[in-house]
Amino acid sequence: MPVEQRDDQFEERLGSALRTAGGAFAVDRAALVAGGESRGRRLRTRRRTAVVSGALAIALVGVGGALVAPWGGDGTGQRAVGAGGTTVGPGDATGTATPTVTTGDDMIDLLKNLLPKGGRFSNESARGTDSELGPYVYAVYDDGKGAAALSVSLGRVEPGSERAREATECPDRTLTPYDDCVSSTLPDAGVLRILKGYEYPDRRVDTKLWTADLVTPDGEHVSVMEWNAPAEKDAPISRAEPPLDSEELKTLVTHGAWSVTIDRMPKAETPSASPASSPPPAVEGGSVVSTLTGLLPSGLDVVSKGGEETEYGYVVVDDGKGKSFVQVNVQPDMSDVEDQLFGPDKNPETLADGTKVVVKQGIGDDKGLGLIMRTADTIRTDGMRVVVMAFNSGSQSTGPTRAMPALTLDQLKAIATSPKWRELVPTTGSEPTRG
Repeated sequence: MPVEQRDDQFEERLGSALRTAGGAFAVDRAALVAGGESRGRRLRTRRRTAVVSGALAIALVGVGGALVAPWGGDGTGQRAVGAGGTTVGPGDATGTATPTVTTGDDMIDLLKNLLPKGGRFSNESARGTDSELGPYVYAVYDDGKGAAALSVSLGRVEPGSERAREATECPDRTLTPYDDCVSSTLPDAGVLRILKGYEYPDRRVDTKLWTADLVTPDGEHVSVMEWNAPAEKDAPISRAEPPLDSEELKTLVTHGAWSVTIDRMPKAETPSASPASSPPPAVEGGSVVSTLTGLLPSGLDVVSKGGEETEYGYVVVDDGKGKSFVQVNVQPDMSDVEDQLFGPDKNPETLADGTKVVVKQGIGDDKGLGLIMRTADTIRTDGMRVVVMAFNSGSQSTGPTRAMPALTLDQLKAIATSPKWRELVPTTGSEPTRG
């Protein structure tokens, strides 16, 4: 498997932040990609990299019971492998320096040392701390019960940030079906989440994906992923479950050797804020959910609701004919992709106040589930986009629960064009006009 496939677990989760794409990747791909690119640029603007500090452990016990030194040695202090295979000491009284780089080969050796002994390894690939993409290691591991893909990626996040919470909070089951999830605070105040789910949320293939994510108080992020197949996708299931159970995942992800490796990563400079580079004000997710709920037509019972920290919310409604999933994104400053989303080929309607509206009904998934999706997509003259979608199912990953979505296109348009959404965005200046 190419190393690049799992470069940045958070960027891959942009799909959950940009729910406008939903499960409807067969519908208007270019528009969804354009929206995702713009959203991604703004998220990266908001993110700030934390500077990591903290003492390093002296010696740690691996999963298999062997004593492993955090600098890559065997716990005796005799040797450690540095950049380019240079043999150096652990930094003792002799004045010998510790290595400043962990290579890809070091990452492979470390993973092999920390997994239960006796297993066979194949298809190894890795990056070291000198990679711009960050340290990463992947291997197919067979403990005698079947080959399983397994990876570890390392990085930094800002403690308490949206990225940190995304990595450590159990996801909403309506959006991400899973079998089990436990999030706990460790004695050192680090937060650990172990999530047992599936590679495909719609379960079209029962490939299991179990993850363990640790975020330390200093912002170190260790992410372990394991499957019950020799590849994450397009490989036959080789065993009933991934090889490491919850306790073994915890032991692996909390091992201090990863902290040492993260400490060797280059420290990123915090970008200075300026009016030109400052992101647009974020729309608080709780307000999005409450506003959506208040704009629903009468006769609908809200079965459940939820969302994310910013910009996104959903409700599951039932009018007596079955559950219907309704979601909304409120995205400030989307003018840069207006032409892609609301160009002449989309046949937008332009309202008296300049708002452009596109409504449509079509296939709601690309997996043959039989979902139907209705959409009302709007953009105001200041670039604020509000897009509302309704499905004929209680979620985007399960089959239909009713013949059609509970809301009509006219009802979705009324919700998307409501002036209530503008109240959620702080005023930053006068609204531009169109010529």
